[in-house]
Amino acid sequence: MSAEESLAVAEAVIPRVESRLESVVVHSAGAVCTRRARHVVRPAPDGTARIRLTGLPVALFQHSLRARVLRLSGDDPRTPDSGPAGLRVTDVRFGIDVVLQQAEELPQLRQDLTEAEERQQGLRDRRDRLAAEIQEVAGIRAVPPQPRRGDPPRWAPVESLLALATFVDNRLARLQDRLRVAEDELRQADHDTELLRHRLAVASGALHTSPTQTSGTAMLTLDQVGLRATELEIELEYHVPGAAWVPVYQLRLGRSFRTDGNGAGTLVLRACVAQRTGEDWTGVRLGLSTADLWRRADLPELRSLRIGRRQEEPPAPGWREPPDGLGELFTGYDAAVAARSAVNRTGAALRSVHAAAGREELESVDGAAPVAPPAPAALIPGHAPVEPSARGRREPPDGPGEAFASYRYAGYGAPDTYGAAPGGPPPPSPVPVSRGARAERASAPLRAAMPQAGAGPAAPPPPPAAALSPAEDLLDYSRLTLTGPEDPALRGKLGPIAGADPLVAEYRRRAEGVARLGRPKHAVDVRRSAGSFDYRFDTAALVDVAADGTWHTVPVCEIPVELTPEYVCVPAVDEAVYGTVLLSNTSGHALLAGPADVTVNGDFLMTVPLPTLAPGERRRVGLGVVESISVARRTRMHESSAGLRAGTTVLDHHIEVEIANRLTHPAVIEVRERVPVSHEKDVRIEEHPASPPWAAVDEPQDDDYLLGGRLWRVRLEPGRTASLTGGYQIRVPAGRALVGGNRRD
Repeated sequence: MSAEESLAVAEAVIPRVESRLESVVVHSAGAVCTRRARHVVRPAPDGTARIRLTGLPVALFQHSLRARVLRLSGDDPRTPDSGPAGLRVTDVRFGIDVVLQQAEELPQLRQDLTEAEERQQGLRDRRDRLAAEIQEVAGIRAVPPQPRRGDPPRWAPVESLLALATFVDNRLARLQDRLRVAEDELRQADHDTELLRHRLAVASGALHTSPTQTSGTAMLTLDQVGLRATELEIELEYHVPGAAWVPVYQLRLGRSFRTDGNGAGTLVLRACVAQRTGEDWTGVRLGLSTADLWRRADLPELRSLRIGRRQEEPPAPGWREPPDGLGELFTGYDAAVAARSAVNRTGAALRSVHAAAGREELESVDGAAPVAPPAPAALIPGHAPVEPSARGRREPPDGPGEAFASYRYAGYGAPDTYGAAPGGPPPPSPVPVSRGARAERASAPLRAAMPQAGAGPAAPPPPPAAALSPAEDLLDYSRLTLTGPEDPALRGKLGPIAGADPLVAEYRRRAEGVARLGRPKHAVDVRRSAGSFDYRFDTAALVDVAADGTWHTVPVCEIPVELTPEYVCVPAVDEAVYGTVLLSNTSGHALLAGPADVTVNGDFLMTVPLPTLAPGERRRVGLGVVESISVARRTRMHESSAGLRAGTTVLDHHIEVEIANRLTHPAVIEVRERVPVSHEKDVRIEEHPASPPWAAVDEPQDDDYLLGGRLWRVRLEPGRTASLTGGYQIRVPAGRALVGGNRRD
């Protein structure tokens, strides 16, 4: 039995074990899946065992496969993360399985589509047959015989013509009715078929709708199993592309928010998850992480700065030069290649010698006997010349000499003639040539092709080795492979894999289409909103996410927050009062940016963008205009002169804001105003005492710094009104004027 057959038999007896998807962690791009399987392992006499885990997605990254033994059948199930002592997985290899499926094994959606297509084709054929029959019946006409010359006019059979017309009309009416029914049924069949095709197109990518089912497998090799059958629980982890998520929120405000202004409410974190990994996530523990799986996780190393003699640059971490004498390992390979090249050159020279000998037999003039060319062995040192036979032909040498071996290797036996090869060009016309010149010309190609006496096989000098620099792809050890002897510059050295399998590349291309999905409104990429931190959110319950490449919303958890209802008005810009909720993040981690659906007593109100909130940070969330609170703003400006000889122009501004609360509960209203700010030393701004006193705004409001901002915070009882007054003076030298502003404001 050959090695290939032995390997095939060994793989055939390896048990195939089905695994179950336990948990998935979706990162900013891609996901890490964890599968578990239980199996009774029967080891070989050497203490090792092999099993094959099936049902893996084809698009997974092979270098990410990780496997470990969780516990034996007798271990404590309460400690699943501690593997048995001495038992380990020594090797994990990825493969692809293709299984033919029968028609009854295909998914029900595929079977329904096949039946619908067959029914559609049958109705289309029926419609075409009816249309052809209608065309034939419509072409039926009464054809009278051609009258002969001299015959009297014939009697016209009117009754027969009318009967034929009635028959054709009745037949066409019945056929038209049947055609109308067939077209209606075909139209409905077309609709049903298109609907099933659409459902199949948007169905889960885990459905194998083709006759061949392609899936990935992981072949595990376990060491130190023992000599008895053992039940093991094995965990397999891998990274797969084609998954993405964005956070979305739901801000739930209770009934008391409208009745008494109480800020009771909850903030629920949800996640929009889309995946096309090739497997459905059914009943899995889902984790949502902001980390980037392709980001390097090793710590940077500081270079040493030394004063003294110049030293060589230290090698890159994990990098070392090839060992000495690496080229000597391929000496035998080079000798074999050189010997084969010499044999090929010898065969080419022999063919040219045979062709020249055939031409020389035709070049004899004046009836001279033809001179046979020397045997190939006569041109090689160490071999005796071969005497010509009685027929003028040369026989091969008795001993298995090198020339005869090369001669046979080139595809020639004992030659019967030295003429031109069959099918070759015709020999040239005979020309008188001397015997010495003919021998010299015949032996020159063979002499040039054979090596000199005492010399070994002439190997071509290898090109100089290319300098390898430890680039990024060379430091990715999981994607390195040993280069063969074909490339003299890289032979025996590790190099990156040229490319992935075409089938795997196609599956990954389909999976990566998830990154091009349209995001929900106000959604922000998790890597951009997370900034410099990474965090992981875990769902409170098991979830299901189909591999159909569309967004699925899953609940994650409730986040502890504090909600304070407030009302904000900027009467200088808009006299409308806006309801807001001051949201404080009281959790121990930051909240990512994303859309928040605001509901009051279960009724949807609006969707607002929620920015990234650090622990303890407060943000204001707008809820729209509140019609039950009205604000009116009135301003007065008085211009006068002051100072010696009226050298200063005084612009006196008075502001009056009136607020009325028509809500059924007290309301805290924030009124924002602004006082001009001068950057000229000759222009002075003086404020009037405000009633009630306003406060200067020193902190940014909603991420904006407001120069000269003033703030009133008023608490109004239901049905009450309040009047706010304030003002300022602008003192400008009489020789100057304000440009680009409203003097009244």
